[in-house]
Amino acid sequence: MTEPVLNIESLDVVYGDFQALFDVTLHVDAGETVSIIGANGAGKSTLLNAITGLATVKAGTVAYKGASLAPFATHKRVAAGIAMVPEGRRIFQSLTVEENIVIGAHAGRSGPWNMTAVLAAFPLLERLRKRRADGLSGGERQTLAIARALMANPDLILLDEVSLGLAPIVVKQVYDAIPIVKSNGTTVLLVEQDVQRALEVADRFYCLLEGRVSFAGTPGDVSKERITDAYFGLPNSNGEH
Repeated sequence: MTEPVLNIESLDVVYGDFQALFDVTLHVDAGETVSIIGANGAGKSTLLNAITGLATVKAGTVAYKGASLAPFATHKRVAAGIAMVPEGRRIFQSLTVEENIVIGAHAGRSGPWNMTAVLAAFPLLERLRKRRADGLSGGERQTLAIARALMANPDLILLDEVSLGLAPIVVKQVYDAIPIVKSNGTTVLLVEQDVQRALEVADRFYCLLEGRVSFAGTPGDVSKERITDAYFGLPNSNGEH
């Protein structure tokens, strides 16, 4: 059996005295797109921070390609092939689009993603190459943030709330690129409040509720009602939460 790209077992995460994740177990296989859905405050971004080393793991394991990530600082995890597009589209405002994209290649990893490939995946960036990033719209910044992350040639890309604050037409453009990312061999872990969008691109999904996995499944195999119940913590027809 092939080792998952990402394997998380019995994960507890804390911020000081506050516990944000409880006994979270999940995995992501090579080539998959896995969505993590849940309401605001469910622990979705905390999960990504634990994977990248930005949150304190109290208990449990986070393994990447079969090896624990515990000994590795964030920059070492990036060098190993994990890239993250954080919520808030944190790009370099004073640099041009092209300069932002080039910076993404600092890890020096080889792979399918280069300037030509990312501009083919996100054609709207081609005409913006020489524009400063502080003059971009929210959607353009989000697209740029994803393109920059791909330049690191990650084996695993973490996308945190990519639709947040964007117009529906822009959200569609961003989501249309996710299958392209996957087709180039990059495994995708997507965190999202927009359940419909998240499930449309996912091979599998996990639902988080108050820091715990409340449900997991494959889109199309479970009803919308069952997913909604898990999202809001409602009992299903069997009385289960």
